Amino acid sequence: METTFTLSGQYVDILSKHIYPATLTIKNGLIESILPCEDAPNHFIMPGFIDSHVHIESSMLIPSAFARLAVVHGTIGTISDPHEIANVCGVEGVHYMINNGKKVPFHFFFGAPSCVPATTFETAGAAINSEAVAALLANEDIYYLSEMMNFPGVLFKDEEVMKKIAAAHKIGKPVDGHAPGLMGEQAKQYIQAGISTDHECFTIQEAVDKLSYGMKILIREGSAAKNFDALYELLDDHPHMMMLCSDDKHPDSLVDGHINTLCARAVAKGIDVFNVLRAACINPVLHYKLPTGEARVGDPANFIIVEDLTSFKVKQTFINGALVAKDGKSFVPVVEEAIINQFDAADINITAIQVEKQQYPMNEGGAIPVIEAIDGQLITNCLWMTPTLIENKICSNTKQDILKMVVYNRYYKAVPKMAFIKNFGFKQGAIASTVAHDSHNIIAVGVDDESIVKAINLVIAEKGGISCVNNQEQEVLGLPVAGLMSVQDPYIVADAYTKIDLMAKSLGSELSAPFMTLSFMALLVIPHLKLSDKGLFDGDVFKLF
Repeated sequence: METTFTLSGQYVDILSKHIYPATLTIKNGLIESILPCEDAPNHFIMPGFIDSHVHIESSMLIPSAFARLAVVHGTIGTISDPHEIANVCGVEGVHYMINNGKKVPFHFFFGAPSCVPATTFETAGAAINSEAVAALLANEDIYYLSEMMNFPGVLFKDEEVMKKIAAAHKIGKPVDGHAPGLMGEQAKQYIQAGISTDHECFTIQEAVDKLSYGMKILIREGSAAKNFDALYELLDDHPHMMMLCSDDKHPDSLVDGHINTLCARAVAKGIDVFNVLRAACINPVLHYKLPTGEARVGDPANFIIVEDLTSFKVKQTFINGALVAKDGKSFVPVVEEAIINQFDAADINITAIQVEKQQYPMNEGGAIPVIEAIDGQLITNCLWMTPTLIENKICSNTKQDILKMVVYNRYYKAVPKMAFIKNFGFKQGAIASTVAHDSHNIIAVGVDDESIVKAINLVIAEKGGISCVNNQEQEVLGLPVAGLMSVQDPYIVADAYTKIDLMAKSLGSELSAPFMTLSFMALLVIPHLKLSDKGLFDGDVFKLF
């Protein structure tokens, strides 16, 4: 059935840096014409936003539910790395994400996960070798090779790593990077291997260094990692080389805003609005060769109407000519979806997580390595501190803000591993989660062993989720899809997450996102000190203690 309609407004031509009153004619999902007119409404018509790097799983929502929230903020597409579910369910998990995403009007551009498992120093639920990566890349629904986190493998020309990169290059698909802190000759070598983007820069010096070698830089602002304030000036300095992304965004954050909020912040900082919109709407399309177009004549009708070019408050979102959101209301339907998972963890007891002094790493002065979590960053520090001993066992010390952390294998029966962490600030209770990058084993932190065990067993009972316990009550949000995502309406999930997040903060934490921060404490590919299900890991020398 043929459909044609028109609408008028101030048309924003980003590439030519021109705004003029125009009438758009939309026919059968395409932009048939853009004609100058008089007396157009004083709202702005422009291409929709694209998140240039995101793990949908971190929203705790399946793709169709993520889309239901994202379109309200003018997002029409995402460069989506299904790395998280792939570490749990393998290639089957990747296809699960693709198939679910196709059930709603939204553009999910998935990549082939390059690092499953991320390292050999942790237990994942699956492995995807170079042959499987090549097969995925041949799929027309796969647009790129996802972030190559194994930068040591690139530098040392690991055979499997180089085969994965070569498979992408062979068919002309880009390779995403992940190289936190890498600079100078090593950064040059990493980039010259054919890796074209990085979203891990946390200083402007690092970003400028990588830009000098031709790498495109993604400014990340998620629920835990926040690099916007350090990097936003680059939007004016290198407008052709910049993109915007969230990487990992919890459901409550996605309810509040998405790429639109980064655009508003950048303009408020004095960045040229056309440079901002180029990074948010155009550069991802050009870099990843996306079929979404640039909201020009002949392109698919993927565009948004915003009230102004300062707040970027979205009035309407159109995808392939269909109105999918208006004035804060989403028209993306709730999709009923099956559940896939891989979970085989037995309940744990207090004895299992006790830490004997003689079994824990210690230097000659009797100090132990303590993970220092940093709010707003994925990187950690390694502190050497005097342990608190009770009956020859190392325990939490709330006065020093040193708490016990546990990682427990979810895939088969194994002994839990423990470490100690600073800056969670809890005065009572514990939290636990099966969202624990990258292998998604069970991770928990708490004040006392009883609370930690209770929190862990709550998520085991749900076969995945997040939990919080205090001296009086307990809460758990089940995440049955791979222990990462819910199949419920996203607004229900966001409300449930908000409740449990507030409970976690009431334990005494001043972290902006305690669960998100916890989820990265097992991420071995980000220095300096982390904990996996195999033990304490030194990210600087890339080996277990």
